[in-house]
Amino acid sequence: MATPPRYFQKGFFYHVYNRGNRKQNIFFSRRDYRRFLEKIREYKSKFGITIICYCLMPNHFHFLLRQNTDIPVTSFMLRLSTSYAKYFNIKYDQVGSLFQGRFRAKLIETDEYLLHLSRYIHRNPKEILPSTPGVGLDKYEWSSYLSFIDKNKAELVDPTFILNYFKKNNPKEDYKTFVEYDDEKEINDPF
Repeated sequence: MATPPRYFQKGFFYHVYNRGNRKQNIFFSRRDYRRFLEKIREYKSKFGITIICYCLMPNHFHFLLRQNTDIPVTSFMLRLSTSYAKYFNIKYDQVGSLFQGRFRAKLIETDEYLLHLSRYIHRNPKEILPSTPGVGLDKYEWSSYLSFIDKNKAELVDPTFILNYFKKNNPKEDYKTFVEYDDEKEINDPF
């Protein structure tokens, strides 16, 4: 059975995610994470993508992104996934598929969902962070959260679209409160 085509439109936001085949890890070392981020940086401008936020977990990743041109998100994701899978298979002497099928993508249709999705993506590391005082989301380096709360320079992501929804006098602090406040209103795990 042929894979049905997917349509992506210029100017729209998407939640894009995938995980390792058989839920296996896709990142084992710091170099693996850095390699994936380098390729995102390389391909995002080439394919007209703005990364709003991201989170890389040991066995999966999430992006909130916007397609800025008529080049579909699929072109960006195909190049990124293929490049990283080749790197991974050579480095770890593996063969076959690294990812569990093709990536998944969901169109973001409301501002409320967009905000809560950014929160969901940035809260993803909570499941693997130790419950030690002082160890929080701002200590997880494989997420764009640090760029949102001004702990490092935002060169890979553009947090301004999300931060514009928060108070003008201190949007970064308001966003931090929004993300770190435990609330019943959570987005369901897409996997």
